[in-house]
Amino acid sequence: MNFETIEDAFHFVSSAAYGEHVAVVSRTTGQAYFASILSNYDEMPDDVDENDDYIGIPHKNDLDLGKSLVMEFVRLRCPDKIDYVHSVMKRRGAYGRYKELLAEKNLLEEWYAFENDRTREALLEWCKENGVVF
Repeated sequence: MNFETIEDAFHFVSSAAYGEHVAVVSRTTGQAYFASILSNYDEMPDDVDENDDYIGIPHKNDLDLGKSLVMEFVRLRCPDKIDYVHSVMKRRGAYGRYKELLAEKNLLEEWYAFENDRTREALLEWCKENGVVF
């Protein structure tokens, strides 16, 4: 198994609302399998529910990579906007407004790098905790 497979499956799962995309990876073969409620797509193996060989891939919310990650970045890079961002995150379209703020402050690329680093760290920790060996 390689980390890129886990990472790709994680991005698939996290690219939709919680529970709308699902992925598992076979511990034996390293093969990833995907399903999407949104597009009525399901390539899951028949024995996925009975076979411990498959490990379900987490959503970014499972790894606390949503609002808490945003707030951590704001505390580090633009603490003067913490109240604004906190109120924005409670409304619809929050990430769009958040990214507009970052663009205005020329912090968007720094945010993407921060988000990628933290995501990778969290996913590697999840692999370790779940016995995923590369």
